[in-house]
Amino acid sequence: MPPSVRDYFHPKGILSQVHPNFEYRDGQMEMAEAVAVALEDRRHLVVEAGTGTGKTMAYLIPAILSNKRVVVSTGTKNLQEQLYFKDVPMLEAIFKRPLKVTYMKGRANYLCRQKVNEAAGSETAWLEGMQEVTDFRIIRDWMPHTEMGDRSELRSLPEQSAVWGKMDARGERCTGQKCAYFDTCFVTEMMRRASDSDIIIVNHHLFFADLALKQEDRGGVIPNYDAVIFDEAHEIEDVVGQYFGMSVSNLQVQDLTRDILDLSRRKDFHTNSLEDLLRGAVAATERFFELFGEVEGRAAFRDPEAFLESHGEEFMGALMGLEMLATQLQLIEGGVDEVIPLHRRTKTLEESLRFFLGKPEPGFVRWTERRGRGVHLQATPINVSAILGTKLFDEVPSTILTSATLAVSGDFEFLKKRLGLESARSLVVSSPFDFQKQALLYIPQHMPEPRSPNFTAAAAREIARILRLSEGRAFCLFTSYAQMRAVFERVSFEVQYPLMMQGSKPRNVLLDEFRSTPNAVLFATSSFWQGVDVQGDQLSCVIIDKLPFAVPSDPVVEARSNQIQQAGGKPFYEYQIPQAAIALKQGFGRLIRAKSDRGVLAMLDTRITAQRYGQIFFDSLPDYGFTTDILDVERFFKCTK
Repeated sequence: MPPSVRDYFHPKGILSQVHPNFEYRDGQMEMAEAVAVALEDRRHLVVEAGTGTGKTMAYLIPAILSNKRVVVSTGTKNLQEQLYFKDVPMLEAIFKRPLKVTYMKGRANYLCRQKVNEAAGSETAWLEGMQEVTDFRIIRDWMPHTEMGDRSELRSLPEQSAVWGKMDARGERCTGQKCAYFDTCFVTEMMRRASDSDIIIVNHHLFFADLALKQEDRGGVIPNYDAVIFDEAHEIEDVVGQYFGMSVSNLQVQDLTRDILDLSRRKDFHTNSLEDLLRGAVAATERFFELFGEVEGRAAFRDPEAFLESHGEEFMGALMGLEMLATQLQLIEGGVDEVIPLHRRTKTLEESLRFFLGKPEPGFVRWTERRGRGVHLQATPINVSAILGTKLFDEVPSTILTSATLAVSGDFEFLKKRLGLESARSLVVSSPFDFQKQALLYIPQHMPEPRSPNFTAAAAREIARILRLSEGRAFCLFTSYAQMRAVFERVSFEVQYPLMMQGSKPRNVLLDEFRSTPNAVLFATSSFWQGVDVQGDQLSCVIIDKLPFAVPSDPVVEARSNQIQQAGGKPFYEYQIPQAAIALKQGFGRLIRAKSDRGVLAMLDTRITAQRYGQIFFDSLPDYGFTTDILDVERFFKCTK
């Protein structure tokens, strides 16, 4: 009789005999058995697994034992790589056999052999400057030696290299089976490996992009599967909104025209008239996109009819520029197959502009966003529960959603309602850590209200005070970039420790520097609230400036709140507080990552103690030690030395 899940996880089981650092945990056993039952019974399951549970093994081993094809979807590509390159080899040692496991990423992560080979003979004709020539040669020399063709393997290529974008295998520039290199294509190989695998590791963005393509009968890359396990499942709602909505931007037009220009030079159909059309399309669309404001950030777009009355000429100019470009692409002679996806992209951009300014679509909120040089026009579904219900949960026999932060006050009602998963079984698995001894939650009661004009200065003073006690070794997490920069400037004059700020360098570089720099302090915003793991004394303090409520005026938040209110609900209690509670758990979750970790969590927002709703946050957090006295913080750090 083959081994069961219990045979692997019990105190004297298979894991204890094979894994050198195995430590029996009741919660891990409980989660593994629940996952195994969900897969066997073809049911949906939601599991909050506290930090230190060992949830990765608790879902991977039952998935392997199920004899089903299971897709594991993670929050980030980094977590994908950790599962594949770290956890899978460990599992192969445990099972004492090779496992049929692979990972899949979006096509832009893979190299296109055709583009490299065609460009190799005339590289200086289409590359701009010596840096691009150097980058291309790095890619060209790497190609014969890579098995996967995955960008993450190419450590010597600068992270921001423009050449990779000209050489990658994105679908909008792919000719598919017509390509001379189709059989040896890295994407083809990726799909072959997936078709021959029992466990396929993807990320949420690829999973829902694939699901959206399949719903449009455009085909996907992930082969059919029996079950899906979503790790970091608290991110799903936002990702679904991206892929089942609509987005069009001036940057997409710029990318399209650049790709057309590159191809025309490589395939010898470049003409002055084509270049004039490209310039005209960019100019016309830029005039149109510039109408959507000059202020960074998001804004609701409520009245397309009024907009067209004032700016119909610019809109028609943008459409005409794209239409003329599409017509010119159709007239190119010589059977250039690569032109077909470029023509399709041009028509898609045109259709997206018409959709955005067309008759309002029920269930969608339209909004605009300016980020740097980019102007983005978006239409996002207000409620994704129906989409997930019909396109995922009704179609896939078993889905398992897990994360360290899914429940609010120990309850899954918020998550289930938002995702349309009311019938799922649920389980809360407590962390094995002793948070009462390992972590101290400090809330300074003298802090002014976050909306007070004095808050920034007071926050800077309090952060400097805490950092002197912790001797640096801290994350300072903020709910806005402006607040982060304002506090950073003040604190940098007050403490002598090495200070780092998000945005000054790439995220992974900052993390590596933080880990290797004694007494470092990192100032950061939302992207560092989750998915960051720093164990040991190097991170001994996490400071959060405000309760992480979403901005009420954000168009998507506003639309979802209005929908709840129109249905007779209370959006602040039913949507904004639960969402903030999960985000706060994520932020505080950066600190205690192992049984030997100790540290202080500081929350500078006194609403958590002054307002009645603050109890919801306390009920959602682990049972930390608690104080409002800075002397307790001082004593705590003295005890850790």
